[in-house]
Amino acid sequence: MQTHAYVAIVTLVALLVYVWMGVRVGGARKKSGIAAPTMTGDPELERHIRVQANTLEWLPIFLPSLWLFAYFWNDMVAAGLGVVWIIGRIVYALGYAAAANKRELGFMIQMTAAAILLFGALGRAIWVLAAVGA
Repeated sequence: MQTHAYVAIVTLVALLVYVWMGVRVGGARKKSGIAAPTMTGDPELERHIRVQANTLEWLPIFLPSLWLFAYFWNDMVAAGLGVVWIIGRIVYALGYAAAANKRELGFMIQMTAAAILLFGALGRAIWVLAAVGA
């Protein structure tokens, strides 16, 4: 029986990375002097906001795919792919914060990990359904 403890840890670390991105938005706000709710006016602040928003857009794809992959395949493999996703998001965040054209590598890393989790879980779920004859 798999406990899914590794996937639980990866999930929590992913959420902590998201919190870190929010803290970085706050730091960029302080540095620029632009208070909330204003979202524009400083390119660095706008990039930090975009990093956080893009990560939020990916979390509903990543998290269910991570858990379903762990359920249908393997906790350790899912957790490993989850770590790759997290690394990709960090690379994305640091690159994008420096310059918008430096976000691609991190985006490609996390997108690949998410795609493997998503399509791996979907494929296995279909295979299981077909195997039981439903």
